[in-house]
Amino acid sequence: MTQTVRLAYGRTGLTVEVPDDAVVVTPVHHDAAPDVAAELRRALRAPVAGPPLRERVRPGQTVAISACDVTRAQPRHLMVPAVLDELAGIVDDADVVVLVATGTHRASTPAELEAMFGRAVLDRVRVVDHDARATGTHTDVGTHGDGVPVTLNSLWVEADVRITTGFVEPHFFAGFSGGPKMVAPGLAGLDTVLVLHDAARIGSDRATWGVVEGNPVHDDVRAIAAATGTTFGFDVILNADQQVIAAFGGDLLAMHAAAVERARDVAMAPVDAPFDVVVTTGSGFPLDQNLYQAVKGMSAAAQVCRPGGLIVCAAACEDGFPDHGSYREVLTSAGSPEELLAMIAARPETVPDQWQVQVQARIQAAHRVAVHTDGLSAADLAEAHLGHAPDIAAAIEAESARLGRPATVCVLPEGPQTIPYVRS
Repeated sequence: MTQTVRLAYGRTGLTVEVPDDAVVVTPVHHDAAPDVAAELRRALRAPVAGPPLRERVRPGQTVAISACDVTRAQPRHLMVPAVLDELAGIVDDADVVVLVATGTHRASTPAELEAMFGRAVLDRVRVVDHDARATGTHTDVGTHGDGVPVTLNSLWVEADVRITTGFVEPHFFAGFSGGPKMVAPGLAGLDTVLVLHDAARIGSDRATWGVVEGNPVHDDVRAIAAATGTTFGFDVILNADQQVIAAFGGDLLAMHAAAVERARDVAMAPVDAPFDVVVTTGSGFPLDQNLYQAVKGMSAAAQVCRPGGLIVCAAACEDGFPDHGSYREVLTSAGSPEELLAMIAARPETVPDQWQVQVQARIQAAHRVAVHTDGLSAADLAEAHLGHAPDIAAAIEAESARLGRPATVCVLPEGPQTIPYVRS
């Protein structure tokens, strides 16, 4: 007996057959806010902490707004106009710049920018992709946190008013996204990002889903944001349909703490015991555009997969590994996940994208991982020490045959949109 489950996969989704007794962990349904525009205005005008946004801005000031890049599902086309409308009559649009917080990711294409923000925003204000490698566009703002040398985008540093916009969901090594991450690593120079993502921080047991306090990555991210100053923070929580459930505004760290507690209730779910097989996804487009981003789905699965068990990750990877950045080069530079972990631990300096490889290799050292994808070949996946799963149902059947009994199966149709954990 089987059940049919629809996985978030690419732009169209993927239907698979899994055992009838498989545990399917889906996001608990949360209705979108009945009036999203009104919810966004409420967060800007009745913040969690501190005065409303309009009371923090004076005529003649310059404004920088940080927003997520194309790999994130942030409703930028709603949030940025809401901020601009609040600023109307106080500052001129000509004095506003929106900074795409790319971290070390690639720049946006013109088509992506239009899809992300809408034509009206692009015609109204300047939108600039942050470039972590363009050192001439950064400003040194000192050393913060646990010895992190910090450079930030100069347009951000020089603005009179600095506003972060983002969305909050569990993050596989920073604990939760949004909030202070929209400053660093989002708008940080490469050297800052490399320290924040070094092997010691990423290797900490506290650098994982849902952990903020005592997480060495998030502790430093918060320290940088607090030391360098943000005028106003603005985050949303999304449901599985990427609709706004709730919005939060105000003093950055207090705002983010409130959003984190709501996101924890929305996006984390307990199970009774680890499973033999966990089927997961990269959460569909735009989140599963490449293998790099699909590591988050693998990490979510690893939370409830028994040691030596099988993780099957469905991710379209229409952008490949990708071929920009250093992820593929680092991932394919050793013969096994164990060799990768040893190489990263021995390396005196962090190299770009090694953190993603480190997380992936740690998962692969403890579990067998196969990928269902249309964007990469079996040979490509073998380079990455990954198996190929052209037929997910067949992969589950093969694991049952290997075990000599029906495999216990868990399915995460939305991948890291809901993070499972084993009840203690």
